[in-house]
Amino acid sequence: MPGVPWRTLALLAAAVLLAHLALLALAPTGAGPHPSPVAAKFSTRTIVLAPPAPAPEPPPPVAAKPPTPRLVRPRPPAPAPRAPSPPVAESPAPDTPVPAEAPAPAEPATAEAALGPGAGDPTGVAPSPSGGAGIGTAGGAAEAPAPIQVPGPVQLAFAVTGQLGAAPMQGVFGKLVWQQDGQQYDAQLSLTFLFKTIRSQHSSGNIGPGGIEPVRFSDKRRSEVASHFMRDQGQIVFSNNAPSVPLLPGAQDRLSVIMQLGALLAGDPARYPPGSAFAIQTAGPRDADLWIFKVDENEHLSLPAGEFEARKLTRNPRKPFDDKVELWIAPALGYLPVRIRQTQSNGDFADFQLRDAQGARP
Repeated sequence: MPGVPWRTLALLAAAVLLAHLALLALAPTGAGPHPSPVAAKFSTRTIVLAPPAPAPEPPPPVAAKPPTPRLVRPRPPAPAPRAPSPPVAESPAPDTPVPAEAPAPAEPATAEAALGPGAGDPTGVAPSPSGGAGIGTAGGAAEAPAPIQVPGPVQLAFAVTGQLGAAPMQGVFGKLVWQQDGQQYDAQLSLTFLFKTIRSQHSSGNIGPGGIEPVRFSDKRRSEVASHFMRDQGQIVFSNNAPSVPLLPGAQDRLSVIMQLGALLAGDPARYPPGSAFAIQTAGPRDADLWIFKVDENEHLSLPAGEFEARKLTRNPRKPFDDKVELWIAPALGYLPVRIRQTQSNGDFADFQLRDAQGARP
């Protein structure tokens, strides 16, 4: 092989070297794998948390300012309470304890007004300040419980007249049988027509320091209804399931009240002059109410049983449909009733007049 001049070799070597240098200039400057783009973005920080601030202490309590004293003037002494006066005005009442209703249609119209009042409002009034007797004097203060003299056993027979609508009441007779032994009593008032009992009332109970104390009262015509004096419960209870009412001191029923009034006057007649009044809770078979009897002037009566001077007691109506009740009691018969008259709001009336008294004592 012919020889190559050295100049050519030198130029060839230089060209190769320059080519390598050019390639190296174009190659990446770092060796190894490419760095992760995430690594370039991740950075860490150190956060220092400040400790919580201490709670502020409550302010010291401020001492309350003492109240400024006020000058208090002494009050004058209250006047001594006055004893309340008993009611003397008319009060609502059921109907009279004595007169009765009319018999069945087959019987003559003779006893409708006798033996039975209509309904009244249950009582809610306070008892009389006089206590068990339920008595006061008109226009004056209440008095202490009065002496009382309960009559002994007696039978009173009455002739009954009256008016029922257009029909006069006739041929009806009444009988009051009163028995007592000093501790207990039994009273029955019956109406008869042609020897048939058409109405009856019955009262039984005890005799106490205040006089008559009913335990049971019944009223019978076609059926019987009754009231019970539950003294241990302080209530009057009715057999027809009507609401019970409070039992007041000295309470009576429509039959016993007649005898109780006479017993009070017999105990001390001068205690009850004309103008005084009796206030007594009175129960019927369906209701109870406060009855007020005013003491009227004495009257002279001519009755089938004879001539009598009698003290009159009157209960006047206060509400519509209330009955007027008039009672005459005779001192000559120990203040037993000698006449009883009931007048209804429509004008019908029944009049009981004594025709015989067995066992009565002055």
